[in-house]
Amino acid sequence: MKILYIHQYFATPKEPGGTRSYWISRKLIEEGHQVTMLATSSKIDSKIKRINIDGIDVIYLKVPYSQYMSIFKRLLSFVSFMLKSARMALKEKNVDLVIATSTPLTIGFPALVVKKFKKTPFLFEVRDLWPEVPIQMGGLNNKLLIKLALWFEKTIYVNAEHVVALSPGMEDGVIKRGISPEKVSMIPNMSKIDVYWNREKNNAFCMELGLNPNSFKTVYFGSMGLANGMDFIIEGIKNLKDNPEIEFLFMGGGATEPILKAKCDQLGIQNAHFLGGFGLKELSEIVNLCDVSMVTFADIPILATNSPNKLFDSLSAGKPIIVNSPGWTKDMVEKYECGVFVDPKNPEDLANQITFLKDNPEVCKKMGLNARNLAETKYDKSILCKEFAEVVNSVSENIQSQHSK
Repeated sequence: MKILYIHQYFATPKEPGGTRSYWISRKLIEEGHQVTMLATSSKIDSKIKRINIDGIDVIYLKVPYSQYMSIFKRLLSFVSFMLKSARMALKEKNVDLVIATSTPLTIGFPALVVKKFKKTPFLFEVRDLWPEVPIQMGGLNNKLLIKLALWFEKTIYVNAEHVVALSPGMEDGVIKRGISPEKVSMIPNMSKIDVYWNREKNNAFCMELGLNPNSFKTVYFGSMGLANGMDFIIEGIKNLKDNPEIEFLFMGGGATEPILKAKCDQLGIQNAHFLGGFGLKELSEIVNLCDVSMVTFADIPILATNSPNKLFDSLSAGKPIIVNSPGWTKDMVEKYECGVFVDPKNPEDLANQITFLKDNPEVCKKMGLNARNLAETKYDKSILCKEFAEVVNSVSENIQSQHSK
């Protein structure tokens, strides 16, 4: 079966960013499918570039995008890719199934267009509950636009052959829109146990980064947008700014990064290090240097449904995880004893928990072992990519059955 996979922010292991679509594509190819990925890039020197990456036929469309863009410029980028990808999708021949993965929600438009004009079915993957996320965050407040966005969301779900949601909360959100539970599968983000694992620390690399090899290190890695609520972290760690035995590492980037740096300077926080973005290999080495991982979000109800990459990478790395969302991630770390929940309304709670974990290395070690075990037995990509491929194969069988009638 030929699959057209539409993911605006497709990334390979050699690039910063989530690699879920890469691993799923590799598994689908292993299952005998042909995969063409339709994605965006601002780095290519032509309007369109087609390249084979590890067996995946990737079509890059030149569409500028950056986490540092204004909301208006991001919207323009979304619309640009929506229109360009729809035209390209219509040109692609002999496609049997389209997989469209959000965000943004506009990624569903080319899938709808191909279904209408070429009768090609599609599977839709929900990575965030749009438009509910921008509505609750205040980014979408025009009543007419909200009504239109909600209609568009439901139209995508109704027309999809199947919907894959990345968390229990997202699954519930799709079903609440009137979609049959049988039409929805929950496949969360994935651990990568062969990419992140606990091993001897690379102290030479630690020194090269300007870090103290003997400090207790707490890491945050990933997007630094408004939704990530990182001001909470800074407010928490200001209570530990005079403790040279603790260091805070931040890796990734986003709209709030300059603000966070400025706030650290303003508060005199000397033990926070913003290291920038890294490919998977270097990122894995740095995470391995650390003792605890932080996964935070703004205190907004819809964000508790998130399924963040950094959570599952932290599990793989065998790190205790500090979460502040009172949703399924809280339930996870408490049930499996692989981390702690901190009150999103009380930044001081974060400082207290970091101090507790630093002062109780045996607790920290046990949580890390539990985290790694959970990654190996429940969330590794080898397990979840297989589940995704089974969904695709089931959808394919249903399509063939319908055509034979």
